[in-house]
Amino acid sequence: MAFSAALDPLRIANQLAQKPLYRWTVFSETGDAVSSSSGMDIGVHGSLDALPQNLRLLVCSGNQGLEAASDTTVAKLRKHVRFGGNVGGICTGAATLARAGLLQDRTFTLHWENQPGFIEAFPDLAPSPKRFEIDGDLWTCGGGAAATEMMLTIIQRDHGRDFAIVVSDMCLNGGQIDPGTAQRSSLARALSTRNPKLVQVVQAMHRNIEDPLALDDLSAMTGLSRRQIERHFSQYLGESPTITYRNIRLDRARALIVETDMTVAQIAVACGFNSNSVFSRHYRERFGASPSAHLHKKGN
Repeated sequence: MAFSAALDPLRIANQLAQKPLYRWTVFSETGDAVSSSSGMDIGVHGSLDALPQNLRLLVCSGNQGLEAASDTTVAKLRKHVRFGGNVGGICTGAATLARAGLLQDRTFTLHWENQPGFIEAFPDLAPSPKRFEIDGDLWTCGGGAAATEMMLTIIQRDHGRDFAIVVSDMCLNGGQIDPGTAQRSSLARALSTRNPKLVQVVQAMHRNIEDPLALDDLSAMTGLSRRQIERHFSQYLGESPTITYRNIRLDRARALIVETDMTVAQIAVACGFNSNSVFSRHYRERFGASPSAHLHKKGN
């Protein structure tokens, strides 16, 4: 989705202008077709050995962005920039740019689901929560519809806002171009409630995963009593705050298993569990398999 969502606005711009405003070439490391996350093979025009130095190179990768590119690809990407080429990342492509050392002191983003694992792998880099970022010659986006929005912004820069809005309408994008939106819906919408105190508590839970806050701490932050917090969670979420908080931490653990090479013990600590056995028990209850089983499955 991210790959096609980036290319189609350019195709539509060419179609509307009745001339080639944009051209693109698709490369893989070897020149062979690449299988997408959905199992569809994507044909390419050539290998990275044929990469022109004056080309803007956008790296597109999927679920396991930290591992998708080989060391050879990372080296060629680094060489491309060293000799004056521009780069960007689509979906988790920024993870490859980080491995190449190209994101220091830059504003960038990647898909929200992959950001926890990215931060563990690159603690000195801070991805933006926005759907896409254009930092000078560096373009990055969170994938999916964000790839379309990023390209629409480039089209607007090159050919004006009116033309970009027409392209957006052709994409059924509703005229959305500006990059200010966050990748994820607000917690109020995600929780199907506009209760600001409840949203504040859940936000605090998301911000404090490695060192979980006690219910008394959450109470002091929001001005709600313990009883009020428990009643809000029961009324709006149908579960206790303890279960909600634990599930937030377990979801983070699942992301770290998928996105990093951390051990089960390291993941347990990173997600606020002091005991591997307690972590494994709760993880199995939530996901139907132990953390070790998921790590083994990933390795295979």
